[in-house]
Amino acid sequence: MHVEPVSTTPGGKKGRPTPKRKDAEAARIHPLVPKDRKEAKRAARAARNARFDAEQRALVTGEEKYLPARDKGAARRFVRDYVDARHSFSEWILAVMMVSIILIMLLSMLGNKIPLQYQAYLLYGSSILMYGSFIITAVESFLVWRKVKRTFAQAHPRDDIPSGTGYYTFSRMIMPRRWRSPRPQVDRGQFPK
Repeated sequence: MHVEPVSTTPGGKKGRPTPKRKDAEAARIHPLVPKDRKEAKRAARAARNARFDAEQRALVTGEEKYLPARDKGAARRFVRDYVDARHSFSEWILAVMMVSIILIMLLSMLGNKIPLQYQAYLLYGSSILMYGSFIITAVESFLVWRKVKRTFAQAHPRDDIPSGTGYYTFSRMIMPRRWRSPRPQVDRGQFPK
């Protein structure tokens, strides 16, 4: 315990302002924390920014140490590399959905100018396009997930696949390749072993 020396100033004053209770308690509990609150906040902000910068770099470079928790691990890396190495219909589903939505919007805006028979064709065509792409994507992601599980179990027999990796595979598959995060680290056709 640190004891303050008795003041030798005239009048018995201690020569410094009385610390606030919060600051005194913080100094007593955490002696290594800087005494100045602004300094402590600045240090905490700098540490938070450094972690954020490291995480952002890791999302580009694929450095395992600084990746977010959802992307860490051998199984998640294997899934990312496998999905990024293949060509798939699923990565185009967002574009297909946009086309079908635009068709429906055009149908509603130009409904009076288009004959009824063509309106029905456009409506059925956009519905078939949207629901058909959903079904194709669901089947494709199911088959890819089964293949990834089997291949990962052969390559890493001692490692477990964490729960939620199936959804991770699906969500990676439906993103266009250039929008994926973390960025793809393998070329097309370069499957993991």
